[in-house]
Amino acid sequence: MKKTGTNLNRISEFQELISREVGSFCRALKARPARLYEPLSYVLSLEGKRVRPVLTLMACDLFDADVSRALQPALGLELFHNFSLIHDDIMDNAPLRRSKPTVHEKWSTAVALLSGDAMLVKAYQLMSSCANLQVLELFSEMALAVCEGQQLDMDFEKLKTVSIAEYLQMIELKTATLIAACLKTGALIAGARAEDAKRIFEFGKNIGIAFQLQDDILDTYGEEEKFGKQKGGDIIANKKTFLLLKALELSGLNAYKKEELELWMNATAANAREKVEAVTGIFDSLNIRDLAVAEMLKFYNKGIGYLNEIPASEEKMNNLKVLVGGLIKREK
Repeated sequence: MKKTGTNLNRISEFQELISREVGSFCRALKARPARLYEPLSYVLSLEGKRVRPVLTLMACDLFDADVSRALQPALGLELFHNFSLIHDDIMDNAPLRRSKPTVHEKWSTAVALLSGDAMLVKAYQLMSSCANLQVLELFSEMALAVCEGQQLDMDFEKLKTVSIAEYLQMIELKTATLIAACLKTGALIAGARAEDAKRIFEFGKNIGIAFQLQDDILDTYGEEEKFGKQKGGDIIANKKTFLLLKALELSGLNAYKKEELELWMNATAANAREKVEAVTGIFDSLNIRDLAVAEMLKFYNKGIGYLNEIPASEEKMNNLKVLVGGLIKREK
């Protein structure tokens, strides 16, 4: 008989396991050259919930396997995630990450690039420790997909017209594929059936899209102190988020609003705070926040549907639902 309920202590246990692995990894780093390895420890020490490696352990546990087998690959996935953040912050010229200075701000762009590269190499070393060739192949496919997504994101900044469908494909590559790969990695290590490994990948992909849509919402509407990043950074950078694309679509019915929105997008010398307030006001007039929340919930519910198809302990399923539900309801 399946167990019912939710064991929140189990989630905390996985978070503690990952924290210990991260601590051991940082202590084992070489002391020199300091400017190569200190940024790695700095990034990994920033406050975070270690969601991606915890998802790897939870997926492994979902299929009743010993989670210790997934610890090294889970850490490798966490390193890859942080490598991507270091490089993303450089490309976005972001001053803050989790309320702390980004690596390129604290050291330099050159140091950030090289330290990020070192973190990627370390990630591959950890993934290679797993004897399952499918895990390494999945990791390589995911890593390339993230690069493709990042390039599309940069391309979109220069394109006048981007469809919402194109945007959703971009965030699937850039953000959702990593979350999906974390879950499938745990399933593969646990020896899950191919159809269940595919289901948990699809679960992660849809949850990942929902996660990014929530991130878009928080960038504009979250409190900077809680969110840990510069508020309105996407608006300042004219990033083609769901919110902006939906506003452009709806403003087509109102020539004044469309002209005003395009004016702010083209205002290269505009005061940043003034621009954020003005564009947010346009979003509000078009009910963009509610539309974005509805889109986010659509992908979230689709992901939960895939999870519900997996035959597993109800308690373990609920643990996963609690964790991903927290991603959607988060303030940071």
